[in-house]
Amino acid sequence: MTNDLSKGSIFKNLIYFSLPYLMSCFLQNFYGLCDVFITGQYNGSATISAVTNGSQIMHMITVIIVGLAMGTTVMISQSVGSGDKKKVSSFIGNSATLFISFSIIVTVILLLCMDGIINVMHIPFEAISDAKEYLTICFIGIPVITAYNILSCVFRGLGDSKSPMYFVAVACVINVVLDYIFIGLMEKGATGAALATVLAQTISVVFALFYAKVKNKITLSKSDFVPDFIVFKKILQIGLPVSLQDGLIQVSFIIISIIANSRGVVISTSVGIVEKIICFLFLIPSAMLSSISAIAAQNIGAGKKDRAVEVLKLGTLIAIGFGIIFAVICQLASTEIIDLFSDDPDVIRLGAQYLRSYVFDCSLAGIHFCFSGFFCAYGKSLISFIHNIISIILVRVPGAYLASIYYPDTLFPMGLAAPLGSLLSALICIGFFIHLRKKQEI
Repeated sequence: MTNDLSKGSIFKNLIYFSLPYLMSCFLQNFYGLCDVFITGQYNGSATISAVTNGSQIMHMITVIIVGLAMGTTVMISQSVGSGDKKKVSSFIGNSATLFISFSIIVTVILLLCMDGIINVMHIPFEAISDAKEYLTICFIGIPVITAYNILSCVFRGLGDSKSPMYFVAVACVINVVLDYIFIGLMEKGATGAALATVLAQTISVVFALFYAKVKNKITLSKSDFVPDFIVFKKILQIGLPVSLQDGLIQVSFIIISIIANSRGVVISTSVGIVEKIICFLFLIPSAMLSSISAIAAQNIGAGKKDRAVEVLKLGTLIAIGFGIIFAVICQLASTEIIDLFSDDPDVIRLGAQYLRSYVFDCSLAGIHFCFSGFFCAYGKSLISFIHNIISIILVRVPGAYLASIYYPDTLFPMGLAAPLGSLLSALICIGFFIHLRKKQEI
C-alpha cells in the first residue's frame, strides 16, 4: 500500500519518485500544448488566443486545487512515515469528502461569473465568443478535474508516484486523439479543445478508480468519509497557504496576460504561446517541489530531519541545473520553438523575444519551488505564501506593467519580470531557512 521513502539512498529515492511525477507533468503539459498546437493548425490567432487565455484560467483553478491537496499529500506522507495506517485512511476519506464538495461549489460560482471573468481578462474582442464556449465546458468539468488531481495527490502521499503517471498517460493519448477529431475533422475550434480535455480526464478518473480497486492500493471504510473537522483543519492548515500562494502566482500571470491582451490579439497570442511553453519547462521545478514535499514529510514523520535537509539540497541542485540547460536552448532556438505554434511572423518575432527573457525564470523559480516543498513538509507553508505575495506585489506585476509602457515595441523586458520576482523569492526562502535552522525548528 505504501512506499517507505525514509530509508535507503536519498538520491535514488528522489530520482525514483520524481521521474514518474515528472513524466506525469510532462504528459499533462504535453496535451495542453497539443491543444494549442492542433488549434493553431486549423484556426487563426483569435481561436488560439481564446484557447490560451481559457486554458490559463483553468490552469489557475487546477493549481489552486493541487495546492489545497498538498495538505493531503503531506499529512498522508507523515502518517506513512510514522506507521499510522488509521490516520492514512482518515486523511484519504476526508480529502475525498472535502474536495468533492469544494469542486461543486466552485463550478456553480464560476458559471455564474462567466461574463465577469471574460471582462476582467480583457480578452480580445475577436476571441470572446470562443473563450466563452471553451470556459463553459471546462467549468462544467471541474469536479472531474478535481477528482483526477486528488487521486494523484493521494497516491503520491502513499509514496507511489508511478500510478498517477499511468492515469495521465491515458488522459494524454485520449486528449490528442479527440483534439484531432473535434478540432480537425469536426472543425469545433476552441469548443473542441475543451471537450477533448474534459472527456479525456473523465475517462482517466474512471481508469484511476478501477486501477485502485483492482490493485488494492487504497483500503477505506464508510467511516473514513464521515466529515472530521479536525482532519479538515490539518489538511487546510498546510494546503490553504500553498493554494493561496499558487493562486496568487497564477493571478499575477493572468494580470500579465491582461496587460498583453490590452495590446492586441498578436501580442496576446505571443504571450499565450510562451506561457504554455514555460509551463512545460517548469516540469522540473514542479517535480522537485512535489517530490521534496512527499519525501521530506516521510523523513520528518520518521524523525529523520537531517535526511529531509539533504533531500532539499539535492532537489535544488537538480532544478537549477535543468533550468540552465533550458535557458541555453531557448537563447539559441527561440524563433524555431515559437514557429511550431504559429506561422504569423509578428507572433513568432514577439514570442521569441518574450521567451528568451522569461526562460531565466526556470532556474530561479526552481530554487524557491524546492524550498516551498520543504517548508510544506514541515507544515510551514505560510512561508511560501509570504515570499510569493511579496514577489508579486513588488516585482512581477509592476515589472511587467512598466515594461509594457516603456518598451512597447519589444516583449523582452516584460519577460524579465518573472525571473526577477523569483530571484527575490529565492533570497527570502534562503533567509527563512537559515533563521529556522538557527532556532533548530527544522
